[in-house]
Amino acid sequence: MMMRAKLLVLAAIVSILCGCISSTASVNRFEPRDDAAEQNYQLGAQYFRKGNYQLARDRLQRSIEFDSKNASTHSMLAMTYVQLDIRRLATESFDRAIRLGPNDQDIRNAYAVFLCGLGEYDNARDQFDRAIGIRENDNPEIMMSNAGVCMAKKPDLELAEKYFRQAIERKPRYSEALIQLAVLKHRTDDDLTARAFLQRYLALDEASAAVLDLAIEIETRLGNDRAVTDYMNQLLRDFPDSPEARRTLTTSN
Repeated sequence: MMMRAKLLVLAAIVSILCGCISSTASVNRFEPRDDAAEQNYQLGAQYFRKGNYQLARDRLQRSIEFDSKNASTHSMLAMTYVQLDIRRLATESFDRAIRLGPNDQDIRNAYAVFLCGLGEYDNARDQFDRAIGIRENDNPEIMMSNAGVCMAKKPDLELAEKYFRQAIERKPRYSEALIQLAVLKHRTDDDLTARAFLQRYLALDEASAAVLDLAIEIETRLGNDRAVTDYMNQLLRDFPDSPEARRTLTTSN
């Protein structure tokens, strides 16, 4: 279960990074001298998306030379340093981004995920809460769910559940919070409730190998052999090469 939780955290982090990239593309940055800054920023963002982090760093640093006060560029550079595993420079760039864009929820969200990855859970929670509280934030359920993932890692499961439920109250059909609650309830041996959240998730989203593996574990604990067989067959059919499928075959033999 801990491995699945890590995978779900990783999925949340990837979602945040993509959100930060897309949200900054629409910012009006074309002031005098900023054409070169914008061009280098866009190239840096493209390199980042392709996983070319050294080239992304070079372009983003160049962009900052032309425009040192754009919060989004510093945030993108921070995320690039995260990928390059240069913690000190990532922290410095996030700090600059926050100072320049204190009301940018994407920046605070990305910074919170970074802090959570360092094990600085209380500081991460503070940044999540600040992002959630930004008046212009139209999608606070994302930050609520990410905060829940972080608190589950701490672990503070009661607080994690609170964040997940806040996300669902905000957006009842938010599938990420639903699957996270299923994981949490399974982790705390409340498998009837875990099943309910899992079923709500499956009504909204397609099942991944990890989700089907979770379903198998839940139904196994509940003693529902027919459901276990159905989920196993679906896992082997749809994801035959997945680690979950290979583990299922090993266990069943």
